[in-house]
Amino acid sequence: MLPSVKKSLLLLIILCLTSCENFTTAVTYQGKVVKVLDGDSINILHQGKPLRIRLAEIDAPEYSQPFWKKSKQALEGYVRGKTVEVEEFDVDQYGRVVGHVYVGNFWVNGELVRNGFAYVYTQYAVSKRLYEYENEAEKNKKGIWRLPEKERVRPWVWRKKN
Repeated sequence: MLPSVKKSLLLLIILCLTSCENFTTAVTYQGKVVKVLDGDSINILHQGKPLRIRLAEIDAPEYSQPFWKKSKQALEGYVRGKTVEVEEFDVDQYGRVVGHVYVGNFWVNGELVRNGFAYVYTQYAVSKRLYEYENEAEKNKKGIWRLPEKERVRPWVWRKKN
């Protein structure tokens, strides 16, 4: 084989090997929602076993924070008793699957932010669409964005203080 062909073939192999990493399939879970824990956590029954899911890239008000009940009720309205599909985004330090939750084509994480029931979790968020939804909700004073500014404490800030 000619040296230039060898070099081109080697570059092609290296390119394929490094690019192929980007084509891994996401781990997905399917199950019926058996419990809504708060505005950003649910339990599903997956293959006969309970599985705790933390919704990825968003953060809903914590227990006793203003609007926490409405956030939880919104999530219940979207998923309670329904079969959901969860695309794993990560596994957190508590062993929970952190994922994007769908009811059919309905993206639950996005709708919670779009309707002002959760904030974009800026420390972990990568979805540009979530930021667009949050800006839209704030502009239109939806959900948490109707609260007085002093009551709009991001959950991660609230957790640090409390």
